Amino acid sequence: MKYASGIVVVLLCSVMTVTLNAETLSTTDQEILQQLKSQAQQSSLSYELLESLTTEVGPRLAGTEGDKKAIAWASAKMRALGFDKVWTEEVSLPKWTRGDLSLQVVSPYPHNLFGISLGGSVGTKRSGITAEIVEFKDLAALEAAPAGSLKGKIAFVSFRMERFIDGRGYGVAVGARGKGASVAAEKGAIAFILRSVGTDNNRTPHTGGMNYAEGIKKIPAAAISNPDADLLVNMLKREQPVKLKFKSTARRYDKKMVKTANVIGEITGSEAPDEIIAIGAHLDSWDVGTGAMDDGLGVAIVMASAAMIGEQAVKPKRTIRVILYAAEEVGFYGTKQYMLDHADEVEKHIIGAEWDFGIGKIYELRPGVGEQSLGAIADLAGYMESLGVGLSDKNDAKAQSDMSLLSNAGMPAINFAPDGTNYFDLHHTENDTLDKIDAEDMKQNTAVYTLFAWFAAQSGVDFRQ
Repeated sequence: MKYASGIVVVLLCSVMTVTLNAETLSTTDQEILQQLKSQAQQSSLSYELLESLTTEVGPRLAGTEGDKKAIAWASAKMRALGFDKVWTEEVSLPKWTRGDLSLQVVSPYPHNLFGISLGGSVGTKRSGITAEIVEFKDLAALEAAPAGSLKGKIAFVSFRMERFIDGRGYGVAVGARGKGASVAAEKGAIAFILRSVGTDNNRTPHTGGMNYAEGIKKIPAAAISNPDADLLVNMLKREQPVKLKFKSTARRYDKKMVKTANVIGEITGSEAPDEIIAIGAHLDSWDVGTGAMDDGLGVAIVMASAAMIGEQAVKPKRTIRVILYAAEEVGFYGTKQYMLDHADEVEKHIIGAEWDFGIGKIYELRPGVGEQSLGAIADLAGYMESLGVGLSDKNDAKAQSDMSLLSNAGMPAINFAPDGTNYFDLHHTENDTLDKIDAEDMKQNTAVYTLFAWFAAQSGVDFRQ
């Protein structure tokens, strides 16, 4: 366990001792928890689900045929796994197609670059555009460029993301991907490129979502691989104009809506069916790779966790709801719709946890609950200690990704921190495939989510208090 000071250690250890002695769970529930722990550590169910999703469905960009297959797949699997209730809730979003992209340095040193259009980008004219590149070290430098200084040019942000076990380098780097095109256009640029938001050294560029600001011209935007970004930087050091030909057939259809759906399954509570323990992930993926890591891994873990609990002779007291969100990658359309569809039951979401980051073993539990609930959280952490999971000294967690909207609306949350050291080597690339997933790590991940869901369902604790 990691604590900020000796005082905190003493206080939390005292709380933990009292809680363990008080036994948050009954003897029967503790016995079932231990059975579930053993079962999850031995079961290959979550890996089998992931293999099925990546093989039988593959990439599943929201609104595409792959996405439709994923919705049907998830619904059928939940029913086959014995979920008490399974349903879908329609979600609408604008259509976007990636098309083809080519990036060629035409002078002074001709090279073909490996790049990928950013999600939501417009394309170029049919013949493409050729213009001089202007480099900026980061988004702040681009924002500081004088008005009109990029007229007729291509802006290039060369900032490189740093590697951390908790992935915190992503937040620093991703801003340029999200708003760089509009900032560049405001300065007069006719196109925008950036170094991929990723930590690898492969010529596999990373896609990802971007946004256009209202009232500013939409210009094409793409990411280039880290080696290709290095190549451009080296060219620009020679203080000669570097010209790039940028050709893209990406297309936005802002007024043409396509349909997708959230897929929801429940193991109904035996005593408090209206009280919801939410575990979730997003079902969609980008149209590159097979979406194994982002977020097939999470989909498989939460489905398997609920299924194992549903198999028990003793049913959970509270309802365990698995939420597979739609269209996360392209703008969080699924979670926004979920909040509208379930506006009258936010208070019934007792606590939640989502998986949308990491590919290694979970090493830390970080709560975001009421102060009176910290004793129960310490109790939960005690059951997970043998799995290698420590208790954070902080109590400020917000649920990840899609479920963050529920957190913002008042739902308590747990964030489980898996090893993400290598996550951004693969994130949003063609390399997001099943072979990168460790089946043994998945067993530990699944055990953690299973224990959490069972503990929260049986505890009777009001985690808002």
